[in-house]
Amino acid sequence: MSGYPEQVRVREVGPRDGFQNEPERIATADKIRLIDGLARTGLAHMEVASFVRPDVIPQLDDAVAVLDGIDVPDGVALSVLVPNERGLQTALEHKDRFHDVAIFLSASETHNKKNVNRSIEQSLEALERMVPVIKGEGLRCSAVIATSFGCPYEGPVDPGKVFEIGGRLEAAGIDELGFGDTTGMANPRQVREFFGRAFELSGLELTAHFHNTRGQGLANVLAALETGVRSFESSFGELGGCPVPPGSTGNIATEDLISMLHEMGIGTGVDLDALIEVSRAVQEVLGRRLTSHVIVAGPVGWGAVRP
Repeated sequence: MSGYPEQVRVREVGPRDGFQNEPERIATADKIRLIDGLARTGLAHMEVASFVRPDVIPQLDDAVAVLDGIDVPDGVALSVLVPNERGLQTALEHKDRFHDVAIFLSASETHNKKNVNRSIEQSLEALERMVPVIKGEGLRCSAVIATSFGCPYEGPVDPGKVFEIGGRLEAAGIDELGFGDTTGMANPRQVREFFGRAFELSGLELTAHFHNTRGQGLANVLAALETGVRSFESSFGELGGCPVPPGSTGNIATEDLISMLHEMGIGTGVDLDALIEVSRAVQEVLGRRLTSHVIVAGPVGWGAVRP
């Protein structure tokens, strides 16, 4: 297992990225119950809410109620996503309820326009103003560049453009830089080459956010691990996707990621059995069966498939 780490960090984004992609609004009480369950699996960092306009993403219009209602153990870091300065202003009114603010933009002009109705430069200028405000409030700031590995509208994205955006965000003072495979277009060779360059250009913690749209999510995780990535985002139950365009299915499943890492002898601090139980519970909330591999088959060593 030479070259692989003893431990990696996993950020659970299902309560935000997953829930926002559901066609129906999930009851606040159910969100709170599921988040509380996830927080007791050993996950140390969770993205739990987003301060977006309710008319844009009504599924997340209860961010304040969720933050006020959850009861997570000490040591679990909570993150909220903010799309713009207005969202940040609202979020900071509740800053005692979370530890990290996540900001984002796309590396593709078309995707950024469709997603946040701004050009990349307009988004960058706003984010460069927001980062010092976030840091000034004593909060951690992480940033994700969406469509880092390809855009469904424009096709291949120049890695140099992604790194230029990342460099500006790093100069603004962010603590962590994530790269999103927003619609599942990455492949392992591309990922290996991409992060090989990224580590040469940045001194920040680099995070990989993969989707399993075309079934290559875990292969891309392996490629990222081999280049030195030690931080990943995933969503329990393989929930999530991208609001634009249609057909962008979910993130890599947290239980699939944890199961693979544990089989490789890589620690995560997560109780896989407890995580699977929460992932199975969300099926009852959604009224449908989920198809992450570990939910369906159970992890190695479980034997017969559990109901």
